[in-house]
Amino acid sequence: MAKYLLLKHYRGAPAPTNDVPMDQWTPEEVDAHMKYMDDFAVELQRSGEFVYGDALAEDGMWVRYDGEGKPPATDGPFAETKDLIAGWMIVDVDSKERALELAGRLSAAPGKNGKPLGEWLEFRPVYGWEPEATTE
Repeated sequence: MAKYLLLKHYRGAPAPTNDVPMDQWTPEEVDAHMKYMDDFAVELQRSGEFVYGDALAEDGMWVRYDGEGKPPATDGPFAETKDLIAGWMIVDVDSKERALELAGRLSAAPGKNGKPLGEWLEFRPVYGWEPEATTE
């Protein structure tokens, strides 16, 4: 099995085919999008391919180790992941091809007017989880 991160972005990725920001959707369109995401996760849980996924809240800050004492934290003025990353899903699949198939389906979550978003997802293997070679 191999694990892959499917990372959803607010911005910073190429524009989706249905490029209408979520704050311009109706409540019903937001609900339909969230239902698609939930149903997709349940399907992957049933198939044993779902590891973890979640959406992120807008709150956040930078924090770092700075020697002894309290770590410094700041809310800007530079671009932060809270402005870029919307959420993620980690899948555990038999092949890269299967992970790509699932990423394509995740990209098709409905957006404005119920049309697939066609959003670009960042697709990354999780370090140390390479697919095992199979022998026939």
